[in-house]
Amino acid sequence: MKNFTSVHDVENINALVQEALMLKKAPYAFADMGKHKTLGLIFMNPSLRTRLSTWKAAKNLGMDVAVMNIDKDGWALETEDGVMMNGDKVEHIREAAAVLGQYCDVIGLRSFPKLNDKHEDYSENILRKIINYSRVPVVSLESATRHPLQSLADLVTITEMFQEWPKRKPKVVLTWAPHIKALPQAVPNSFAEWMGKAEVDLVITHPEGYELAPEFTQGATITHNQEEALQDADFVYVKNWSSFHEYGNILTKDKNWMLTNKKLYTTSNARVMHCLPVRRDVELAAEVIDGQNSIIIQQAGNRVFAAQAVLKNILEHNF
Repeated sequence: MKNFTSVHDVENINALVQEALMLKKAPYAFADMGKHKTLGLIFMNPSLRTRLSTWKAAKNLGMDVAVMNIDKDGWALETEDGVMMNGDKVEHIREAAAVLGQYCDVIGLRSFPKLNDKHEDYSENILRKIINYSRVPVVSLESATRHPLQSLADLVTITEMFQEWPKRKPKVVLTWAPHIKALPQAVPNSFAEWMGKAEVDLVITHPEGYELAPEFTQGATITHNQEEALQDADFVYVKNWSSFHEYGNILTKDKNWMLTNKKLYTTSNARVMHCLPVRRDVELAAEVIDGQNSIIIQQAGNRVFAAQAVLKNILEHNF
């Protein structure tokens, strides 16, 4: 693997999942693999789990890690080509990316969408240009359209928790949840895309108008009836997202979509997942977060080993 930006960069997702589970049992087994290699973590947006888990994953492999909040610590970046830079943008992404490639052997980049212009966000302009001009392997730490490290950790968690493979596939439900503000589609896009490549039965449920882009939901059952979707579910992934078709808009804040313990009664004692951060009693009932069905902390812990499996693969195939 040269870059890690989506499930399409992975040759064998089952092998990558098993690698992550192996590393969870022996996190320091390859502690010298990344010696004298530097991972640059570049953040254009806030982060807790992605920042710390990827940092720890790199250190487990013996890498040096440099972290930069480029939105606060760096120069204002111009990302468009062919413009005269006589405004407030000080540095062009062409030079910035090229310089990062001089200092870092691998780059991790986080850049959220603005949710104003669908075409601009879904073009992945910033991610593509960092890849093109840095000329070193790039790992997406969440982009405008996907969050592949989160999705890999999600699949690692489901694989770890589900004991009935290969007798049957788990039923995995991705359910929309209410929120106080508009959020990107990156996490649900990515989760649906990864589950579509995994041995699961995926059901996506959301209010009308919250359909994701069809390219991410191939093979999934999609319904506007949450109660119907939850029946016999083995895993329930709770996440808010704004409208894709009415781009970036909030079409409803219907509190009835919040997952509660009562709603779990019709499931197969489903494990409940969320990528975090979560707004208690807005997106997800506190009784569920704190209850025995919640695996969100284990899910967050697996972020380390998902990132470690990706970095190990990159180190093995590029150096």
